[in-house]
Amino acid sequence: MRFPPNEWALILGGSSGFGLATAHKLAEHGMHCCIVHRDRRGAMARIEPEFERIRGRGVSLVTMNADALDATAREECLTRLAVALGAEGRVRVLLHSIAFGNLKLLTLEPACEDSGRHRLAAALGVDDGELARTVDALFTAGVDAVAALTDPPAYSSTAFLDDEDFARTIYSMGTSLLTWTRALVERRLFAADARVFGLTSEGNSVAWKGYAAVAAAKAVLESVARAIAVEFAPYGVRANVVQAGITDTPALRAIPGHDHLAAQARRRNPFRRLTTPRDVADVVFLLATDEAAWVNGTLIRVDGGEHVAGAVA
Repeated sequence: MRFPPNEWALILGGSSGFGLATAHKLAEHGMHCCIVHRDRRGAMARIEPEFERIRGRGVSLVTMNADALDATAREECLTRLAVALGAEGRVRVLLHSIAFGNLKLLTLEPACEDSGRHRLAAALGVDDGELARTVDALFTAGVDAVAALTDPPAYSSTAFLDDEDFARTIYSMGTSLLTWTRALVERRLFAADARVFGLTSEGNSVAWKGYAAVAAAKAVLESVARAIAVEFAPYGVRANVVQAGITDTPALRAIPGHDHLAAQARRRNPFRRLTTPRDVADVVFLLATDEAAWVNGTLIRVDGGEHVAGAVA
């Protein structure tokens, strides 16, 4: 299946993870891509070859290394996009894959005076330090079952979430979806049948330490996407949110204790693996096809059944 030659995807946060995987997938099926990303110059050595691979699929690719959350940069991006679209081009897909949030605790975490590892060392009559090194080595080698015996994630004991942290995170990972959607509608850049996608996670309903601001943003994103689905439907816009399972992305690796989250997910997932960016990109592609035109205002879980699995076996 190939998309019409005048259709484009606008991907916010497309230089890695879900955004980049989606660009590759859509390009494979003939969709031109405009990627807005924000990366340091040193990261471009990794990113540029990925962009060249996309161009190698015979599609047009416009890339902009700019802050998608800055109003001036957004206007510049949309102006460049309009030029690239020309008279016939239109945006079929808008993917919001911005991962910019504060990962801090709400308050000071009490010191842990006891742990299962300490008790196990005492019961076995072995040195706790030696046991810790053994457990850590096993965990690093991929033995997820010993995760509970490793040292817990370390959090800052001086920096905690404040109102500004919440406001910035909620805008960047939540309400900016509306900002970009409205801007595209106002400039009449959307296709007659357009698809808007946001990305969420299980952290929208489960309290992970250090994730409170991002969780709040995800909840807002989901609410905003539902409102877009209703209020922008007269303009031909469908809006949905994809909830990915735990995925090894730069955003995950920024979370304190991400290796513990990954270990828990692998043990819990019915397929005993993490979700991949490609898994999510495949579903975004499916939802961008003509056949998915009646899917609107919903949350689609892409996690191999991770969310329905019970206790870790």
